[in-house]
Amino acid sequence: MRFLITGCEGQLGKAFISKLGLGINIKCLSKKEMDITDPIKIEQQIQSFQPDYVIHTAAYTAVDLSEKHPILALQVNAIGTLHLARACKKYGAKLVFFSSDYVFDGEKNTPYIESDCPNPKNNYGLSKWLAEEFILQTMPESYIIRTSWLFGDGENNFVNTIKKNAYKRKPLKVINDQIGSPTYTYDLVEACIPLLQLPFGIYHIRNDGICSWYSFAQTIYEECGTDPTLITPVTSKEYKTLAKRPSYSVLSMNKLKSSGTKLPRFWKEALCNFINKE
Repeated sequence: MRFLITGCEGQLGKAFISKLGLGINIKCLSKKEMDITDPIKIEQQIQSFQPDYVIHTAAYTAVDLSEKHPILALQVNAIGTLHLARACKKYGAKLVFFSSDYVFDGEKNTPYIESDCPNPKNNYGLSKWLAEEFILQTMPESYIIRTSWLFGDGENNFVNTIKKNAYKRKPLKVINDQIGSPTYTYDLVEACIPLLQLPFGIYHIRNDGICSWYSFAQTIYEECGTDPTLITPVTSKEYKTLAKRPSYSVLSMNKLKSSGTKLPRFWKEALCNFINKE
């Protein structure tokens, strides 16, 4: 088996490199080695390596900056993915693409299933939804994996940011009216590997359980040995950001469960493992 991984310097790319293990031929590409917005370089890499699977983790993930730079978000997340899908189709590679809970508007009050209609509220979510559409139209023999609230090694993320503040005993204000599911990159990858034996399509994968950003932050403080009461809950209206976020973006994993695939563990257990492994 030959795996080509894009975005190898990011937190999800690093998790794949770590989890795939020995006995598998892996080629890991950084942005310098393959600019996802350059269709010529994409085709050259896929033609020369002839991968069985392309694990596409490269992305523009700055949600708020996507409001300032919408074209960049579209170029990387949507158009770049289209280039990759075309190259995979041409050379017979299976594509694994990672999308987001932010393709949904958050107006639902029950977990989103794979067939629910996307309606993104921000440019980042729009770029991910367009990428999904490009894949489905270009190469439906692909895996589209929606996930949420990622944390892991190798990149700025909510956990790493809150953790730094926890060690400084810093008081924080954190939003309490946005509900979702934290997802540890290593657990996501662990669930993805058996998924590659299932039929192509869209799948939702996240750690078990749900929380608000506020309760998530409190748990991080607790795991760091810091008083969680240093964190004050605020509403989205009080804590304004450039990008609007869905108020409820929990992803249903019933499709994954019905396939017989083992579901990821509870998010608090995963968070504890991530923080204490250092």
